[in-house]
Amino acid sequence: GSYLYKETWNTGVILLLTLMATAFVGYVLPWGQMSFWGATVITNLFSAIPYIGQTLVEWAWGGFSVDNPTLTRFFALHFILPFAIAGLTFIHLTFLHETGSNNPLGLTSNCDKIPFHPYFSMKDILGLMFLFFPLMVLATFSPNLLGDPENFTPANPLVTPPHIKPEWYFLFAYAILRSIPNKLGGVLALA
Repeated sequence: GSYLYKETWNTGVILLLTLMATAFVGYVLPWGQMSFWGATVITNLFSAIPYIGQTLVEWAWGGFSVDNPTLTRFFALHFILPFAIAGLTFIHLTFLHETGSNNPLGLTSNCDKIPFHPYFSMKDILGLMFLFFPLMVLATFSPNLLGDPENFTPANPLVTPPHIKPEWYFLFAYAILRSIPNKLGGVLALA
């Protein structure tokens, strides 16, 4: 499988985790009820790490609770992480071009191979345009359409929303954490 090429696999996994981190810190930035409580719950997962967990949580928060220093730190991370993603993408594609991607057909002859450029490059560009145009229309004309209504309420640490649930791109992690009753066990299963 693809995981046999260790450098390509590892950079891909790191790229995925960096994308998830960017999505998470960006989700916190509106500073609504769901954003606030999402930041509280996710950053509290670090407290499951023995000995240094609580120190890590307070360091991430910039104090003893999620507050303005947390928002400032997450804003800085949300700005810096896309540059890291661009660099990791370049490194990942470099490794991918060296090793090639997984070959489910098992073809070893060079005469049966299809070059990446122009065939797949054009398909990727066309697919990107098909995704980019609706995204721009949605972001321009109805930016709040897909937002959680609870997140339009300003953050209030004294009122917990009745249904805290993650966004769709974190549902797999939520399912893992919910399936194990022990906090440390859930964090270990997630890792």
